Amino acid sequence: MIDRLSPHAQRRAFGREGINRVESPWRAKSVHYISILLGSLLPMWMVADVMPVAPPLGFMFFLCWRLMRPGLMPLWVGVPLGAFDDLFSGQPFGSAILLWSLTMIALELIETRFPWRGFWQDWFTAGLASVLYIAAAMVVSGAPITPHLIIASLPQILLAVLLYPLLARVIAWLDRFRLSRSRRIG
Repeated sequence: MIDRLSPHAQRRAFGREGINRVESPWRAKSVHYISILLGSLLPMWMVADVMPVAPPLGFMFFLCWRLMRPGLMPLWVGVPLGAFDDLFSGQPFGSAILLWSLTMIALELIETRFPWRGFWQDWFTAGLASVLYIAAAMVVSGAPITPHLIIASLPQILLAVLLYPLLARVIAWLDRFRLSRSRRIG
């Protein structure tokens, strides 16, 4: 009986997506990596005179993906993504590799200890990780840590903490796009 329905009637009967649809393998395996790489490139266009005001968006996208989809990326992924971020952030090469890898390990430990996380715990974890990342990046950069440098970095730290809910929404939208159904099987 279903075969006798017109394609328009089948769409009405089975919803917009229809049946026999699968996720695009290309999108399922690459959207999260591409968004992290674009996040690493984005602060290049938001440069202040003395100190960067934009938070480390590549790291924050990386953190959001890891918090929202814990098993999506392997543990070692901090090395290549951190290397890409090091190339474009202006930090000494190896700093993001180290910090992103340590973040992945720390988040893995948190995940095994607290598998029942919620939004508020994720926001706290992301805020703490962002603050520690910015502070560690200042130390690794070789700049003398002065009270003026700490005060100048406060807007960047505050923006990094407050930006998490918006980035979580962006990542949720990208995750829906990543898993959306796109083509019909046989």
